[in-house]
Amino acid sequence: MKLQVKLVKSPVSSKPNHIRIVEALGLHKVNSTKVFEDTPAIRGMIFKVKHLVSVVEIGD
Repeated sequence: MKLQVKLVKSPVSSKPNHIRIVEALGLHKVNSTKVFEDTPAIRGMIFKVKHLVSVVEIGD
């Protein structure tokens, strides 16, 4: 299974840790999307910034 992650809110006024997580996910601008394998590490990163992103599960 894969996860499509979309940045829906700017992390500019967020905590520095949240900004680093969004950058580590490779999301640079609002409405940018990335597809990741469903791993516990990615799930943890998404959980930390769940107020900034939307997630769609893509079945393979």
